[in-house]
Amino acid sequence: MKSRSFRELPLHLMILPGFVLVFIYSYVPMAGIMMAFERLVPSKGMFLSPWVGWANFEYMLRMPDIARVLGNTFLIAAMKMAAGIVVPVTFALLLNEAKNRLFKRGVQTIVYFPHFLSWIILSGILIDILSPSTGIVNGLLGWLGLPAVYFLGDPGWFPFTMVVSDTWKEFGYGTIVYLAALAGINPALYEAAEMDGAGRIRQTLSVTLPGLLPIIVLMTVLSLGNVLNAGFDQIFNLYSPQVYETGDIIDTLVYRIGIENANYGVATAVGLFKSVVSFVMIGASYMLAYRLTGYRIF
Repeated sequence: MKSRSFRELPLHLMILPGFVLVFIYSYVPMAGIMMAFERLVPSKGMFLSPWVGWANFEYMLRMPDIARVLGNTFLIAAMKMAAGIVVPVTFALLLNEAKNRLFKRGVQTIVYFPHFLSWIILSGILIDILSPSTGIVNGLLGWLGLPAVYFLGDPGWFPFTMVVSDTWKEFGYGTIVYLAALAGINPALYEAAEMDGAGRIRQTLSVTLPGLLPIIVLMTVLSLGNVLNAGFDQIFNLYSPQVYETGDIIDTLVYRIGIENANYGVATAVGLFKSVVSFVMIGASYMLAYRLTGYRIF
């Protein structure tokens, strides 16, 4: 008889490539954290550069823009999290009412497709669509007699443009989760509600939403770990100096400090600060998920 460990050896070998990739690209680069405590001299490398302790963090806290950038990051991320729950749930409820399966699958495929497009492609599309002079949206506003709106150049409009465009891109992906949850609701509950005289709206309020509540709570709690991830790819490809006031986030600040200004120590300190906060929020979110819905990883 072969031992259990020997029989399971092929299964362990199957995960070896993934483990190697994660180790190389996720764990080995963590050695760069030490740059947050150094005044990095590129010619000496991070192992021989002078040690400055907490000086980079003190510099980060004294930066005049740090409070504004943190506020922008929290605001944009929070709005994206809220829209990322409300819109998919609402759309899943509406799509679930469709009786034609072909129509239902076709609509789901259409709204799911933007999830697979990169922000490099979508940014070019959005820049053309939202152009104040030649864009379709402002052309429609002009036809209605309304003034043109600088969606990507007006600090007041920019955060909301980021939220709406990100929601449009991702809500189809989130809809799948809630449609799966809807499929798991016992049909007998709808039959009982109908026998009691409940219409479609009352059935939605009394049966559907309570059935979705656990997964809504779970997705909301788990999204707390992304409270400092306002979307670097999206904002970096769409923002400009005109909207730094309301559109600049931690990730774009790190990019400018580290890549454009070559201040690698401060950039690493800002990135490490974000990582620590995100780690704490992820831990808290999983604890809340376990307490509220019984969800656990292990």
